[in-house]
Amino acid sequence: MTTRSGSRLAVAALVVLCLFCGSAFAQSLTKIRYSLDWRFEGQLSFYMMAKAKGYFEKEGIDLTLDSGAGSGAAISRVVGGSHEMATADLSSIIEFLGNNPGQQRFQAVYLMYNRSPFIIQTLKKSGITKPQDLAGKKMASPVFDSVRKAFPIYAKAVGIDPKSVTWLSVDAALRETMLARGEVDAVPGFELNKLTLMQRGVKEEDIVTFAYADAGLKLYGNMIIASNKLIAENPRAVAGVVRAINRALIETIANPEESVKFIKGFDPVVDEKAELPKLKILLRAIDTPYARNNGLGSINKLDLDNQVDDVASAFALKTRPPADQIFNSGFLPPKADRIPRSAAK
Repeated sequence: MTTRSGSRLAVAALVVLCLFCGSAFAQSLTKIRYSLDWRFEGQLSFYMMAKAKGYFEKEGIDLTLDSGAGSGAAISRVVGGSHEMATADLSSIIEFLGNNPGQQRFQAVYLMYNRSPFIIQTLKKSGITKPQDLAGKKMASPVFDSVRKAFPIYAKAVGIDPKSVTWLSVDAALRETMLARGEVDAVPGFELNKLTLMQRGVKEEDIVTFAYADAGLKLYGNMIIASNKLIAENPRAVAGVVRAINRALIETIANPEESVKFIKGFDPVVDEKAELPKLKILLRAIDTPYARNNGLGSINKLDLDNQVDDVASAFALKTRPPADQIFNSGFLPPKADRIPRSAAK
């Protein structure tokens, strides 16, 4: 055999080996289907960033990222088995667990919103000047909307009967439009939804906003949840997903402008310039002083206990789910890896 022939055979063997290794690696990836709680928008860009940058694959995970339609729908997907992990609001999580006692189907493994971004929006022309004026008024929202679900807690805090409010169940796309047209008196939403209302032609100075946090409520918001089946069968995969999302979130806090660029890979018609303000507003609920001191993803046990009590009382739950069964801190990356970095100057 000539040297040239031997070299060709060696190269061919190497190619075959590489193809085999690549195929074996692809087959070894753990498939996980993840449900967001909302559409592919700026405030959720770090999930898309983690997917586009291959952070899940680096953790040995083939993750499918699906848009959502509210926390209730995301929880239903995990409970129903179509998805192994999801993003959902803590109050919605507590409500589900309290009304469905027995074998627990999932646990929260990472806190996203350390401060509640929940608000109620109305217009000056409505005559509503304080939260107590909401009594007897008409509001519109999707039935699974997390802010709507938490409204009984807010109503109790400001001293009104939550049953005094009439709710219209509408698609989220119609919520701010109906308020702008005067078809309803107020709508719930996130702080970023003020931008949506302004896009409907309402001037900022004509908007009246009531924040849940201003009522003295310490409500944790969205969390990452994982099915108990996945936790039991593949805890390394759960930890890998959390690490990948945490990594992208750290980078997003440091450079939100980069993060929103990845949305187009999931929604080609998105306007990056319009999505960036949404992300920056919601980061205020994530990059908090508590997160700076304790790391992203972690909770304060007393605050969690208090929120369980508030939800159990406001929603008249069948049972009070134990707080230590709701949140599992065992999948959090080391604290040093969860400390937000400031944006470059």
